Amino acid sequence: MLAFAVYADVQTLRGDNPIDKEEKSFEQKKPLKAEGGFERFHKKQPPLIPHGIEKETITLKNNSCMKCHSEKNHEKEKAPKVGDSHFLDRDGKKLQDISMRRWFCDTCHAPQVDAQPLVDNSL
Repeated sequence: MLAFAVYADVQTLRGDNPIDKEEKSFEQKKPLKAEGGFERFHKKQPPLIPHGIEKETITLKNNSCMKCHSEKNHEKEKAPKVGDSHFLDRDGKKLQDISMRRWFCDTCHAPQVDAQPLVDNSL
């Protein structure tokens, strides 16, 4: 019970909407944009998405991120090209198309929003 008392003032992204009740709409945070991208905090960190993705869709057959980030379009769109590592299968063999293991971009790459941290960082 003591563990809960320590976090009594912490709010989740759901705000004060209880998880066992029908969801009420809550304030959407404003997406942050960063010309040239966000700083990475370690060498192997996937780049953060420096723009909103509300209108993007990724399904098994379609990935709208490729409109800008594909080999064919990235220069015209002034967007980073999908990394070469995304074209390797699990055995390291180069593929013609993006590996399905890397198809769902927002699994690793995350957009940023203008929000206060849920807890203070003491480090």
